[in-house]
Amino acid sequence: MNKRIIYQNDNGGVSIIIPADCGLTVEQIAAKDVPTSLPYKIVDVSEIPTDRTQRNGWTVDVADLTDGVGE
Repeated sequence: MNKRIIYQNDNGGVSIIIPADCGLTVEQIAAKDVPTSLPYKIVDVSEIPTDRTQRNGWTVDVADLTDGVGE
C-alpha cells in the first residue's frame, strides 16, 4: 500500500501508521488505529520524509489533518 496515516501525538510530534493489507480500507484502518478523537490525514508515502535521523523533529499542522478522527 502506498498510503500512510499521520496524526499529531501527545508529545507534539508526528505518528505514522503504515497500513497492512488486511482486507480493510485505509480509511477503516485510520478510524480504528488512530487514538480516539485525534484528527488524522491519509498521505502518499512520497510525502513522508525518508531521512529518519531527524524523525523526532517532524511536525504537522493540525489544521492539515482533515481526513477524519480516530474512533
